[in-house]
Amino acid sequence: MRTVRMLAAAALAGAALLGPAAPGALADTPTPSASAGSDAGPTEAGTTFRTAAAFRPGQEATAQAATGDYLYWVFPADTGERPTVKATVTLPESALRHGPATWRVDVYDGLRRRQPCMYGSQSRTAAKEAASLELACVLRPVRASADAWANDPLPGSYYVRLTVTGLPEEDLGQPFSARVGVDVSDKGGSYATDGALAAPLVPGATTAELAEAEEEQGRRTAVEAAAPEDGWSSGWWSDRWIWTAAGGVLAALAGIGGYVLTRGTGRPPRVPPAV
Repeated sequence: MRTVRMLAAAALAGAALLGPAAPGALADTPTPSASAGSDAGPTEAGTTFRTAAAFRPGQEATAQAATGDYLYWVFPADTGERPTVKATVTLPESALRHGPATWRVDVYDGLRRRQPCMYGSQSRTAAKEAASLELACVLRPVRASADAWANDPLPGSYYVRLTVTGLPEEDLGQPFSARVGVDVSDKGGSYATDGALAAPLVPGATTAELAEAEEEQGRRTAVEAAAPEDGWSSGWWSDRWIWTAAGGVLAALAGIGGYVLTRGTGRPPRVPPAV
């Protein structure tokens, strides 16, 4: 009975330790910042990387332009987040168009490296009669650090570029409107790494010495200006630490339980004391 009670206590302790950690590690739902869209996004888009219009996850950025223009927006993404970029293009009137048009959305990181989409309709062709089309790009989860040769997504600014890639030449210059938004899913410690960047990949970021000098002068640094609503994460904490600690405790309890089951009850009563 004592052995059964010890094993039951070990099981209950393991459940109590793993219970709070499991939701954080398995959740793949938008964060509060991604679901709260109360703030209006920009109503214009940039035409280059340098003039990209900034918005945050949960906001909807809109713009009106001429077919053939390149439209740029920029948003922040932090460690452990997996952004999903969505774009809706309202096409010119079908009576004014001369054929189908192919549109494409691309995402670049702070180093202006194009990031591949895990899945989603990154490029689509709209028929001549179509009134609109929707594009989507689900990025890989953002990592805290990576090797210099890797193309892994890292914390910092991410650029969205929307443009038409194929259409009849007569349709160039026709007006259209676009809506762009980003949903962010928290992937937790399953994609965490040991390490962190010295600073997020944000255009205009300076060295630590210059950043400190700007702070002393009361000026806002580029990293602070581009930060998410709740700031940049430190990069070292993740729920993987909880799983590691819980695994160590369960291993210790398993060792104690195995010892109790295998140690026996001592000297059998039928054996003489002198033997």
